[in-house]
Amino acid sequence: MSELSSTNAEMSPPIVNIAAYKFAPLDELTQRREALRALTRRLELKGTILLSPEGINFFLAGARAAVDEFVAVLQADPQVGALDIKESYTERQPFGRMLVKLKREIIAFGVEGIDPSQRTSPKLPAKQLKQWLDEGRPVTLLDVRNDYEVALGTFAGAEPIGVAHFRDFPKAVDALPDDRKEETVVMFCTGGIRCEKAGPYMERAGFKNVFQLEGGILKYFEECGAAHYTGECFVFDDRVAVDGDLQATDAADRLAGEQLGSRPVYERAEAEAWRARQA
Repeated sequence: MSELSSTNAEMSPPIVNIAAYKFAPLDELTQRREALRALTRRLELKGTILLSPEGINFFLAGARAAVDEFVAVLQADPQVGALDIKESYTERQPFGRMLVKLKREIIAFGVEGIDPSQRTSPKLPAKQLKQWLDEGRPVTLLDVRNDYEVALGTFAGAEPIGVAHFRDFPKAVDALPDDRKEETVVMFCTGGIRCEKAGPYMERAGFKNVFQLEGGILKYFEECGAAHYTGECFVFDDRVAVDGDLQATDAADRLAGEQLGSRPVYERAEAEAWRARQA
């Protein structure tokens, strides 16, 4: 191998991890599933894609060129269009296989009349949230993630909603006292998708000043690092958690054999099936 070839090999890019979602009415779901299965197979991508009449939600990983082609094909679909892609990088593939699934919802909520493609609560950019926190502005930071996710890390002073599953969120909100409905609430989750439904539900319940952190914790880490955040951020792949630099932590090794939610960490086959059930 020449010196130049050796250098190029050493500089080969790591695995690119991407996550995105889009609330947009989709039709011909079976045909879309088969087309995406063929595309991801050809590109040697792994991860999970969820399709439903309300949109698409995916997290997958692969080589740079393969990921770029996948995103280009998806965004060329007129029913999908532009996507807000969140990226991170790993030295190895964090997914064991590729799943393309049809679901009733791309994030299970079970409440009729919530349609983020038509209306959602206002989004607060990551840098603006950091500025508010730097200034000490009085806001209620509401963590809408599941308890086992919150246990690994959250924003300083954040209040967990206290649920084991996101579908329990409406009941938890309904139990909040009326005198809290005047507070300025900034809710957040991993990548933003849960807040797209949680925000409108809180507004429906009478909360008057509700914001959602745009892009979730992962976008905040990308733009602001770990400022005002304590601990790690749980992610639904073999990394288990990432830090403020979007680098995998030692959580997979540290928590091996322990229980997170409804499954232990970290047998790959069981974890893949568990992630699909959570979506």
